[in-house]
Amino acid sequence: MTTNSANTLTQHLNPNALKPLFQTQPMVHAAAIAYNWAIILGAAYLCTLYFHPLAYFLTVIVIGARMHALAILMHDATHYRFLKNRKWNDLITDYTTMYPLFTSLEKYRQNHLRHHKHLNTEHDPDWVSKLGVEEFRFPKTRREFLWIVFSYLILYRGVKDAIWFLKRFQLKDGKQQPKTFREKLPKLMFYVVLFSALTILGGWKYYALYWVVPYFSTFFMFQYIRSVAEHFGDLEYGHELTSTRTVKATAVERFFLAPHNVGYHLEHHLYPGVPFYHLPDLHDLLMEEAEYSGKAHITHGYWKGLMKELGA
Repeated sequence: MTTNSANTLTQHLNPNALKPLFQTQPMVHAAAIAYNWAIILGAAYLCTLYFHPLAYFLTVIVIGARMHALAILMHDATHYRFLKNRKWNDLITDYTTMYPLFTSLEKYRQNHLRHHKHLNTEHDPDWVSKLGVEEFRFPKTRREFLWIVFSYLILYRGVKDAIWFLKRFQLKDGKQQPKTFREKLPKLMFYVVLFSALTILGGWKYYALYWVVPYFSTFFMFQYIRSVAEHFGDLEYGHELTSTRTVKATAVERFFLAPHNVGYHLEHHLYPGVPFYHLPDLHDLLMEEAEYSGKAHITHGYWKGLMKELGA
C-alpha cells in the first residue's frame, strides 16, 4: 500500500532532486553514534562528580533520550542506510547500540521489515501486538496519558515493556529460532568483555545507576511516546498518507523525543531508503506535491499538537 503511494508520488517528483536523497553518508551516521555516546558518558560523569537527587533524575532523562537516539540510528541501519557492506553495517550497529540494549539488529530487522510490508494490518507484528493494549487505546484524557508516562519513570512499565519486546524479538514468523554457538559468539563476547570490565574496575554501581535504570525507565518511556506518535491517535487508516503521522518537533522536542529526524515518519514509510539526515529535504520536496501537502497527516509539536490529537 505504501509502496504504491510512493510510486505515484515519485512520478511527479523531480528525479534530480529525489535521487540524491537516497545517498548514504556513513561519516554523518558514525558521528551521530559518537555524539550520543559522548552525551551519555558525559552526563554520567558530571552527575557522579556533582551528585544530587535532582541532578540524577535529569541525568536519567538525558541518558534515556540518548539511548533512544541510538535506537533511531539502529533503525536506519536496519534498512542498510549506514554502511554499504551489510556485514559491517550490522556488526558495528550491534556493538555500539543493540548489544548494549540487550538485543540484536537481526532480531529487530525480522520484526521491522514485516511492519513496513504490512503496515497497520493483521500481518503487521507491531500493529497486532498493540491492538487491545490499554496504553495504545485512544482517545485518552491528558491525565490518563501522562499517568502512563509517569509509570515509566518509576520503572514499572519499562520492565514490562522490556520483557514484552525481548520476547517478541526472539520470534521469527511467530516461532522461536534456535541459533548456533557461532551465531551467538559476537554477542557473547560483548557481554563477557563488558561484565569482566565492570567487575575488574568496580563499575557495577555506575552501570546500574547510569544504564540499567535509564534503560528500564526513560528509554522505554521515549520509545512509547514515539510509537504512539507514529501510528496511533487521530489517524485515518484507510489511506497511506493519513495512517502514519509526521510530527514537526520543536528544538527541545527534537533532543528528547524526536532525535535524528525520526518525527518525519510518514516520509520514512513512503521512502524507507532515505537516511535520517535527508528526511527534512524529502519532506520539503514532497510538500511541493498537491496530493501530499493536501492529505498528509502532519502534526505540529508533540506537546501541543500530538497531545491534542490523542485527547478525548
